[in-house]
Amino acid sequence: MIKLNTPTPIDKITINERSFYIKRDDLIDDDFSGNKARKLHYFLHNEFLKIKKIISYGSAQSNAMYSLSVLAKMRGWEFDYFVDHIAAFLIENPNGNYEYALKNGMNIIIGKMKTNYSDDSVLYIEEGGRIAEAAFGLEILANEIMQWQRNVGISKLNIVLPSGTGTTALFLQKSLTKLGSSIKVYTTPCVGDSDYLKEQFSMLEIEQKYHPIIIEPQKKWHFGKLYREHYEIWIKLRNETNIEFDMLYDPIGWQVLLGSNLVGDILYIHQGGLLGNVSMRARYERKYKDLYEDFKNR
Repeated sequence: MIKLNTPTPIDKITINERSFYIKRDDLIDDDFSGNKARKLHYFLHNEFLKIKKIISYGSAQSNAMYSLSVLAKMRGWEFDYFVDHIAAFLIENPNGNYEYALKNGMNIIIGKMKTNYSDDSVLYIEEGGRIAEAAFGLEILANEIMQWQRNVGISKLNIVLPSGTGTTALFLQKSLTKLGSSIKVYTTPCVGDSDYLKEQFSMLEIEQKYHPIIIEPQKKWHFGKLYREHYEIWIKLRNETNIEFDMLYDPIGWQVLLGSNLVGDILYIHQGGLLGNVSMRARYERKYKDLYEDFKNR
């Protein structure tokens, strides 16, 4: 059983003359960072004597992939991870989540996998940790936030976070609602569009009263593609807050948040995922050399 660093601290920052609170879930654990710690808390907290193997799938630089590799190594389980493809450059130059997951003993398999496992020795984890068991850790997060809200005396609080599968936002809103809180969770899709995100919510919870509120992005961004404005906001956040954010999800989250008309106090959830920045940052530095040189010389 692993002890997570909870409750995580909350910082106050100012961006574009607006104040925000940041829930520092990036500090929750070195290996189980941010929302992966919350989603996998159930498996860190309980014993599973029958389990011998984890099977999951996703991208070759997935944060969930790395955290699952740590879980498997810690428990002495095998870990099979399926991907559609692996870039030739990554195979020749392993880095980031991919490199460290391999070092943890991950078996990476290129190809499709079956999605129904009747073998009770196999733990099947949906892409990105989209599993019902994630509710366990998100209820703990909800209680942390509610306790902090009471301590600081904030009456109206909105929570904002970007989403992939939307699992974190969904179970956080569901937990808050069931605990009697009026806190609203707002999220924006980073993978696919709003319709895709709604489908993800419904796979885990059919009752729409528990669904987070979706903020539509101002424009369409293709997931994983490099955009100058993403790098610019990431650099701005790093320079003005001294906090390093994820380079895949947070640039979208912050651009949507800063362009929104939300009122009241806002708590942004820092969901970790910084190990993935190793490869993303190198790509950005190569593509936008002028921004990198300016950032480096500050």
